[in-house]
Amino acid sequence: MLSRLVRQILQATVYDVAIETPLEAAPRISEKLNNNIRFKREDLQPVFSFKLRGAYNRISQLPASQLQRGVITASAGNHAQGVALSGQKLGIRAIIVMPETTPDIKIQAVRRLGGEVVLHGDSFDIANKYAIQRAADEGLTFIPPYDDELVIAGQGTIANEILRQWRDIEYVFVAVGGGGLIAGVAAYLGEVAPHVRVIPVEYDESACLKAAFEHHERVVLPHVGLFADGTAVAQIGEKPFEVIQLQKSDQSGPIVEPDVVLVNTDEICAAIKDTYDECRSIVEPSGALALAGIKKYVEEHQLTDKNIVSIVCGANMNFDRLRYIAERTELGEQREAIFAVTIPEVKGSFLNFCRSLQGRNITEFNYRASGDHSAQVFVGISLKDGEKERHEIYDLLKPEFDVDDLSDDEVAKLHIRYLIGGHAHIENERLFRVEFPERPGALLTFLERLGPAHNITLFHYRNHGAAEGRVLVGLETTDVRQDPDSLIKTLEAISYPYVEISDNVGYRRFLK
Repeated sequence: MLSRLVRQILQATVYDVAIETPLEAAPRISEKLNNNIRFKREDLQPVFSFKLRGAYNRISQLPASQLQRGVITASAGNHAQGVALSGQKLGIRAIIVMPETTPDIKIQAVRRLGGEVVLHGDSFDIANKYAIQRAADEGLTFIPPYDDELVIAGQGTIANEILRQWRDIEYVFVAVGGGGLIAGVAAYLGEVAPHVRVIPVEYDESACLKAAFEHHERVVLPHVGLFADGTAVAQIGEKPFEVIQLQKSDQSGPIVEPDVVLVNTDEICAAIKDTYDECRSIVEPSGALALAGIKKYVEEHQLTDKNIVSIVCGANMNFDRLRYIAERTELGEQREAIFAVTIPEVKGSFLNFCRSLQGRNITEFNYRASGDHSAQVFVGISLKDGEKERHEIYDLLKPEFDVDDLSDDEVAKLHIRYLIGGHAHIENERLFRVEFPERPGALLTFLERLGPAHNITLFHYRNHGAAEGRVLVGLETTDVRQDPDSLIKTLEAISYPYVEISDNVGYRRFLK
């Protein structure tokens, strides 16, 4: 299979529409990490993503009879634009099925490229099943985003270019969603340059390859985080996983590193800023995954003076996400720490608190008296020495104050810092994080299905430009004596993803 894939990579037709993207030096990040880093700029493709390569390679090799009937796919992202532009280039009908929740900016981008957009269903899975069924009913050709040899081969042309552009490479870091990109890169390098290590990087809320490695088979993740929406896939592709497994088990040593690098939201945001600082390009979260993985891997493995490639795989960023990303970058780069601190409610206590920080800069200070001669403080503190300094500050404060480090607490970073207001002391209140689909009517649906038996005591939502809205909601159950589980039953019936977090530290300190 691998030799066949390499032949298909060498015979790929991608350059009818795609460009050979540059492999650019990244001197700032190279100096920072003490390694020689270069960016493979797939964000410079005509559709700002590598996906065009695989889509066109698959479509362009269809028989004339199938081309005449047209093609169909399901996607709300970069694959959709790749298929649309391929159809425009070949002069054929290209139908793109997108969930009804798809932001208008993505719909218009596909239409501008000549794609025929069909909105169907609330999720990708529903849209995908509809597209496959319609392909069968109408004789259209379904173009999968990653689970196809010719698609994989199209993506593998990136590895061919990298090797011609820099023969001394030692590591290539690749973002993983469905696996088409890493499969193509690994297939080519495994045969042509087996000394090169291919390192998979996944968002920690959609790590389907890591789960497959751990279970020794493809598994379906019960939940997928959508911040890095370009790689938000619940199950690694069948054909990509087959290729990855072959390379992982190579007797001469694993071409694909079996230990997947997992990165979180803050680390991705920091990598987006790093990329901007380096080349003034604003990449999407999935486009920054590889660099985020490099930063983490280099530190963990103490790598120095290595030749490393980061595949910048996409730059289809919604503008309204930038505010959220900028806020999270400070934490991702370990340039800010946040703490919950109890201080005495007396004159001069704020001054004494600042003195205890020994000259460090306070970036945020939310203060609320508790009514028991003390006050709860939510404080942000600027860091110069990252995590080491963060722990030093905690150790400084601990002997004098009741303190909790909230720097790694997702609820505190996304919600609590905007809700400081005092304790409600509601006996039957329970706290939940709920994911709303980002579409009109989602809130009304939630409220109507919640019904009158459950009183909303707290509600915080803040749009950050993703396909889902993260909501913090407090609920008071009025019929708890009759049915203690009624609230959970109601939430299950609503079917929005949720998790109870009534024991969250920030909630208990500032709001409960």
